[in-house]
Amino acid sequence: MADTDKGGESTLTVLVALGINLAIAAMKAFAGVITGSAAMLSEAAHSVADTCTEVFLLTALRRSGKPADARHPFGYGKERYFWSLIAAMSIFVSGAVFAFIEGFRTLLGPPEEQTQPLVGYVVLAIAFVLEGVSWLRAMRQVRAEAAESGDKILHHLRISDDPTVKTVLLEDSAALAGLLLAFAGLGLHQLTGSSAWDGLASLAIGALLAAVAYTMARTNLGLLIGQQADRRLLAAVRNRLAEQPEVDFVVDVLSMNTGTDRVLFCARLDFAAALDSTELERVVVRIDSMLRAEFAELDEVFLEPVPRNDPELRARVLARYGHPL
Repeated sequence: MADTDKGGESTLTVLVALGINLAIAAMKAFAGVITGSAAMLSEAAHSVADTCTEVFLLTALRRSGKPADARHPFGYGKERYFWSLIAAMSIFVSGAVFAFIEGFRTLLGPPEEQTQPLVGYVVLAIAFVLEGVSWLRAMRQVRAEAAESGDKILHHLRISDDPTVKTVLLEDSAALAGLLLAFAGLGLHQLTGSSAWDGLASLAIGALLAAVAYTMARTNLGLLIGQQADRRLLAAVRNRLAEQPEVDFVVDVLSMNTGTDRVLFCARLDFAAALDSTELERVVVRIDSMLRAEFAELDEVFLEPVPRNDPELRARVLARYGHPL
């Protein structure tokens, strides 16, 4: 799938989630005020946090597509990771913290009387259907991307360099789980007459949102600090380099994701000793063109001729990988 196609698909997925979360946030806030349910108010904050997240993700998609320039020669692809990290912080601050506050307020405060729980049940049911639509949209895209790369869905989510769809899927999954928790809190409050169940449901929603925020933040942290490209891609590129008749040995390879489907690739190669400087230049240009044509993810390619037995280079490789390549 081309990067532009994937970007358009990701944008549509985020827009669908944004529209749905705006509607759900309004409904939950209304139901929370009517019923007096802490869990329902926490779910309203949850939807507000999700809405803020979609805005950050749309910003990430727009800004990460800017072309490279003199100030940023490797492009702006990592902005997608930065804004996705901000989205994770938004989920924690806007959603989890509010849910914890509401939960403790309900548990530690005087007992609260429940009013018109039916309104809450109806809103939760409608919200579940709408969140399900957004979740199916995100899951369909993730499933298609995983099938294209030959991965299982969970493995694809773990190694994907596109945090936007992963974020939407995670937050929609958390939203569905949060709705079930709110339903349980509302129902148990009605059955037992104790508002403690409502407070416990709110705390559970806060813990759920904190876990999602942590997962998202950890994913984007790895991408921001310079995560290497997919190992299967590196293995395929390394094999193509080793197949070249002018290359005696692939000494070292380095890579970094500079954006979604954009990889900075460096290789240190021990070329045949018979090559003179002019022939070496032509070989490097040919190999560079070949790699870019065969591997669309390679955004920048650097090839460095080195002797394989150089002691300083060998020491650096050993320090990085623990074994010679």
